[in-house]
Amino acid sequence: MDDEIFEFPIDGTLDLHTFSPGEVKGLVADYIEECRQRSIYQVRIIHGKGTGTLRRTVHGVLKRLPAVKSFSLAQDRGGGGWGATTVDLWPIEKDSQD
Repeated sequence: MDDEIFEFPIDGTLDLHTFSPGEVKGLVADYIEECRQRSIYQVRIIHGKGTGTLRRTVHGVLKRLPAVKSFSLAQDRGGGGWGATTVDLWPIEKDSQD
C-alpha cells in the first residue's frame, strides 16, 4: 500500500534525502505549517547540493508560501552551506479577542 503514514520529528530541521522528488512540494508546505503551529519560526531544510534541482524546487515552494518571511542558503548563516536553506517564518497571529 502506497498510502503509508510516516511520522518524523517536527524540530525545525527537515532532511529531504529520504523523500522522493514528487513528495517535496507538499511535504515542505506541511512541515512549515506544523513548525508554525509549534512556535518554531526558523527552519532548516536540507536538500543537498547535487544538481540543484531539489534546491530550486524547495525555493519555488518557499516563494509561494505566505508563512515564509524570508529564506536564504544556509551558507549565509553558517548552517550547512549551499546544501541547505534556512527559512524564517511569520508567527501565527493570535485572535485579539482571546
